[in-house]
Amino acid sequence: MTTIEVTGHRQREAWAEKVLPPVEEVRPGLWSIPVPMPGNPLRYVLIYALALPEGVALIDTGWNTDESWHALVDGLHATGHDVTDVRHVSITHLHPDHFGLVPRLLEHTDPVLAMHRNDARHLHHVTEAEIERQIDGAQRELEIHGAPTDVVDTGFREIARLPDGRTMDVELDDGDPLDLPGWNVRALWTPGHTAGHLCFVDEDAGVIFTGDHLLPRISPNVSTNRFQSHNPLSEYLISLANTEHLPDLEALPSHEYRFRGLADRVTHLLAHHEERLDEITAAVVAEPQSTAWDITRSVTWSRPFEQLSVPLSRMALGETNAHLVVLQQRGILTPTEGIPIRWTATHAPSPTEVRSPR
Repeated sequence: MTTIEVTGHRQREAWAEKVLPPVEEVRPGLWSIPVPMPGNPLRYVLIYALALPEGVALIDTGWNTDESWHALVDGLHATGHDVTDVRHVSITHLHPDHFGLVPRLLEHTDPVLAMHRNDARHLHHVTEAEIERQIDGAQRELEIHGAPTDVVDTGFREIARLPDGRTMDVELDDGDPLDLPGWNVRALWTPGHTAGHLCFVDEDAGVIFTGDHLLPRISPNVSTNRFQSHNPLSEYLISLANTEHLPDLEALPSHEYRFRGLADRVTHLLAHHEERLDEITAAVVAEPQSTAWDITRSVTWSRPFEQLSVPLSRMALGETNAHLVVLQQRGILTPTEGIPIRWTATHAPSPTEVRSPR
């Protein structure tokens, strides 16, 4: 059981009541701004605004809808700023609830844009033909994993792009400072949820902006896909272990609510993934020659698998496959060749063989 201290009490109350939390000043000159995610079970993303001598810096921007845009604008007004005051935008990772409003923001101001290079490389301008090739590639991956036709053929999310002629100004790496006057924020590379996921640490202010890397209640989706490394879960587990040894900073996540207790939360997430690896191994031992889709349908999710939407079922499949890749790396499971890939136990594993030593 995770032992964390909830510090965002109003945020947790709003989460329980399924309403938007208020804009809050977390530290002098540092605000959390909730931006809604219409139609998404996460309901909102928390954007952070940091006061500068001449303007304001943002960490993330929010989902690209009119409702989200108005919430961001109103939230900035609540801090005493306007969108035209935004001088710097740091993006934790390239998902639409974090990057989505960047193009609209650029219609009103011209901030410095910063992101990890592993995610920034996917923002290069692409033709419609290239987008079609990317979609075809994603569909091919689903077929390889044994997904049924209705899951393969249903529409995909919009691909993130910058306006023509615009690029990221700064491609961050691990440990790089953000150079925000009045703050001591540095980037902490935490790949897993995406290949370029960043947390941002300001030890002087006693905070860590955790993005989706560490959330107080749920585990982030860590999936194989065309924008990831071959083994994103292994990267995520290493990122967790690296985060475990940080000072006990207050965690400012992108969803849910603020908390303390980084080490305990990391311990819980590491244990969660080991339990999931055990569960997937047991599913393959019980049903050899299963596809990743078969396994996804047989393991435990937060709700019955049949109730998941097509996009959520795809995310579940990607997450299952990420665990299968780790089990192959550990020598526990073996994939077949051909399409779809099927999985068998390399040999009958004992519990100690499934778990990797920490």
